[in-house]
Amino acid sequence: MQSDLKDNTEGAREVRHTLWPLREVWMKVGLGKLDMHEGVTVKALLDSGATGIFMDKEFAEEQGFKLEKLDEPVEVKNVDRTNNNGGRIEYKVQCNMYFEGHIKRIRVDVCKLGRMKVILGMLWLAAHNPEID
Repeated sequence: MQSDLKDNTEGAREVRHTLWPLREVWMKVGLGKLDMHEGVTVKALLDSGATGIFMDKEFAEEQGFKLEKLDEPVEVKNVDRTNNNGGRIEYKVQCNMYFEGHIKRIRVDVCKLGRMKVILGMLWLAAHNPEID
């Protein structure tokens, strides 16, 4: 599967090779489409302040991920509890995530993320506990 992934990781750095002081942690992950035998490699932001796993809507559409409409849209709140300018989460994507030789099927909420393509929040961090130096 890895050889079929397009590499969209320009500027990403390996988690274990970051410099101090640390401002942002990015890592390369593979995202495989369930309905096709193809996927993409992308740099994902690790964000302990995010509650879930998120993908930018424009990126999801460009890459051909199958968007599934949520039964009920979810409001997105900023840290200061104001509504996010990107609007509500109205779609989700089911995909396989490839990271350090492991494959896991995940649900990703789709919304407008701006410059980020994928955010891995506390759900992912709690499940995988990556080693970050």
